[in-house]
Amino acid sequence: MPNLLKRASVLAASAVTAVVLGTGTAHAALTPSQLIAVTDDYAFSKSLSQFTSIRNNRPYASQLDWSSDACSWSPDNPFGFQFKPACHRHDFGYRNNKRQNRFTSAQKLRIDDKFKADMYSTCGSNSACKATAEVYYAAVRQFG
Repeated sequence: MPNLLKRASVLAASAVTAVVLGTGTAHAALTPSQLIAVTDDYAFSKSLSQFTSIRNNRPYASQLDWSSDACSWSPDNPFGFQFKPACHRHDFGYRNNKRQNRFTSAQKLRIDDKFKADMYSTCGSNSACKATAEVYYAAVRQFG
């Protein structure tokens, strides 16, 4: 009986840890309007660091596309500038808006503008970084 009690204690502790850390958390399916609201919240309202944390947990994975090729054919961290998280959010915006059949020219502009703002937030006051961000922005406006 003591071994059984130890096993039960270990299992209980594991379950509590999983809940606290957020692993194994199931999310109820979102309605179409909720899905749009959640997508827009993640894509436009969260800070880039908040988005990265959310992305690491991949909520609503059956309904949201979390895949990314980072900065596509461009370096993820050009000249040491950390653009990869901004590229992840940009991919999230494009892929989920396409999946939800709402990838319009206006929505593309909104996603691209957020991408630029995210890169600028990474740059701070570094003018070389901002110039590089402008090149990335021009590329997604033209080819994205």
